[in-house]
Amino acid sequence: MAAIAGPLLSKINSPNDLRNMSLQELIPLCDELRQFIIDEVSCNPGHFGASLGVVELTVALHYALNTPNDLIVWDVGHQAYAHKILTGRKEKFHTNRKMNGLAGFPSRFESEYDAFGVGHSSTSISAALGMAVADQLKNSEKQVVAVIGDGAMTGGMAFEALNNAGALQSDMIIILNDNNMAISDNSGAMKEYLIDIATSRTYNKVKDDVWHFLGKMSRVGEGTQSMIQKVNNGLKSIVMKQSNMFESLKIRYFGPVDGHDVVYLTKILEDLKKIRGPKVLHIQTQKGKGFAAAEKDQTLWHAPAKFNKLTGEFIQPKKKTPTPPKYQKVFGETLTELAEKNDKIVGITPAMLSGSSLDIMQEKFPDRVFDVGIAEQHAVTFSAGMATQGMIPFCAIYSTFAQRAYDQIIHDVAIQNLNVIFAVDRAGLVGQDGVTHHGLFDIPAFRAVPNMTLSAPMDEIEMRHFMYTAQLKNVGPFVIRYPRGYGMHLDWKKDFEEIEIGKARCLEIHDDSKIAVLSYGAVGNSVRYAAKTLREENVHIDHYDMRFAKPLDEKALQAIIQKHKVILTLEDGAITGGFGSAILEYLSGFEWSGRVVRLGVPDELVHHGEQNELRALCGFDIKSIEQKIRELIA
Repeated sequence: MAAIAGPLLSKINSPNDLRNMSLQELIPLCDELRQFIIDEVSCNPGHFGASLGVVELTVALHYALNTPNDLIVWDVGHQAYAHKILTGRKEKFHTNRKMNGLAGFPSRFESEYDAFGVGHSSTSISAALGMAVADQLKNSEKQVVAVIGDGAMTGGMAFEALNNAGALQSDMIIILNDNNMAISDNSGAMKEYLIDIATSRTYNKVKDDVWHFLGKMSRVGEGTQSMIQKVNNGLKSIVMKQSNMFESLKIRYFGPVDGHDVVYLTKILEDLKKIRGPKVLHIQTQKGKGFAAAEKDQTLWHAPAKFNKLTGEFIQPKKKTPTPPKYQKVFGETLTELAEKNDKIVGITPAMLSGSSLDIMQEKFPDRVFDVGIAEQHAVTFSAGMATQGMIPFCAIYSTFAQRAYDQIIHDVAIQNLNVIFAVDRAGLVGQDGVTHHGLFDIPAFRAVPNMTLSAPMDEIEMRHFMYTAQLKNVGPFVIRYPRGYGMHLDWKKDFEEIEIGKARCLEIHDDSKIAVLSYGAVGNSVRYAAKTLREENVHIDHYDMRFAKPLDEKALQAIIQKHKVILTLEDGAITGGFGSAILEYLSGFEWSGRVVRLGVPDELVHHGEQNELRALCGFDIKSIEQKIRELIA
């Protein structure tokens, strides 16, 4: 059931309606907008805390700017729920993150108000600067705003863009949404720097006085304004005992200000529109603002399951049987278990501490777990540096985010053949986060790189064995690929076993089978279910869990082509260049007259929906596998 908008929000179908309201009406409007998000997300889960934290900012932006002519880039994109609701998508918001419904992130294909597609982080300043420069070249008069928050300022790309923005001096507003959080607490020196600015009473007194003076002098010439700015910078440097980082880069800095005072924010934005050049407005907000439970535990309420909006209690689905743990929990507990036995093991993650379950190891070994912020490139090379000194780094990184560190994986790890173990999490179709978050390209990307070992466990028991093997053998970069979601076994804590690298296992073989099915990773469990149904129809297959996409088990493949004329490959990833392609490439070296059919994600962008819906869409859910096998045998 869709949420019901309040009396003010129900009249807002576009920002033009918003701009017809008085400033004072914005206050109750924010209350209604926040309640609308709570009502909807409580029964249709999504990113919750971040969206609640920017309600006032979103209203102020659309009130002060002339959107969509003026441009807003959201970073990270999961802050944009209020933006979507105010820009004509209120009636469709109940479809958020559902198949064929609204995307969970801004999308240029969805609305003219979404100036830039954003799913990963730290991209907003670069994109907004590009827009501002283009605007300048066209002699246009657009306002361009980058909203960067939820940890996105910890990403290296943001600093690269700031450096360039200071040099180009194009007109743009950078809003630093400082809530001291990503998914978990922010880490790094930037966090401490912003705290210093925010808590310095002397600095803020001087800032307020100078800012007030600058406001009065807004009509003076450029030369006088430049002199005032130099005085402003000097005073700030004295009271802070250091230069303001932004102003050192020739970017005007204003703040910090209360990000939940919608009237004050609106007035500030109106003033900033009149100031030329790049500007930073530092606002302080509270993630989860307006919902007590989300304010108290911001990590838990980043993207919660269904909950009771009155009590804040999670609504637990009725389960007749216990549920196996998620792969992520298996990873966290297993790594902790291995770290107890091997003091060279360390854990590294780019701002996915709780998501990857490295927080389990951190609790026991706080000095051996490193959250480096939203900085995937740094995470990989940091891991490489540790490996040169004999440590065994497990770099826990989501497949979609590993794409951002491809250069470092090649140059800093693979070329030097360093023993960095990549725990490639959320591999395959992830579901409702959609096109920017699916982990589809890691197999093709890594398969082309020399020295790489690519593995994918079929279940959580195998996953433990792979992790044990990877830290036991110094074979260079080692990828362990596993999906988002639950495993297969309640009793998964088996004794560790060393796995022979490049060795497949035959799970099912029959004398009368006419087809060999080669699966890679957890999708093999779907083959098992399909095979069970087919056996009832007296249809038999040979099923191999290949385990490794590189190196391939050549001995097993030779046995397969001697017996079969049809091979079906299965992978939860891009077909183009993936595991199935590896099989085709290998077989091309032999005079074999058989046929290879590949199932996986086709060469197209897959949007959001439930994981099972998307697997069916791509043709490798259990029923699709059954049907494909029937067709091939027929």
